[in-house]
Amino acid sequence: MSDLELRDEPFAGAAAQALIAQVQQEYVERYGGPDATVLDPDEFIPPRGAFFVGYLDGVAVMCGGWRSLSDWPGTAEIKRMFVAAAYRRRGLARVLLTQIEESIRAAGHDRVWLETGMHQPEAMALYLSSGYEPIDGYGHYKDAPLARPMGKNLPSG
Repeated sequence: MSDLELRDEPFAGAAAQALIAQVQQEYVERYGGPDATVLDPDEFIPPRGAFFVGYLDGVAVMCGGWRSLSDWPGTAEIKRMFVAAAYRRRGLARVLLTQIEESIRAAGHDRVWLETGMHQPEAMALYLSSGYEPIDGYGHYKDAPLARPMGKNLPSG
């Protein structure tokens, strides 16, 4: 994927917000409403977090980032990981996930959590194949019946 460029960009930036609008629309289609988790763009600024936008031939096609979870020291949470529909099934999500995990590890965290859901089988398959396992619910969707929280320990180095 020599034409793929992953950039560390602001969560509130234009490219990130355009992709986040797409993922929110996908949540509306799959779940009947957008993700209601409150996110502060400042949570995605180092050292508390990071956000990435992926470009193919200059077109923003994917995004995702992480934020530190202050209630769980050493734990980061992946948020708004998304690949535009026309660019799926090319391995881009796995490349992005690897970048996010490396950034989390570099920031000194040893554990990563995320929330996905029953109506996102592609995401669940990606995370399971990348070493994530089901964990107890947490955060905004702690008791949501369709939520599928997952987590993974990150080995150092």
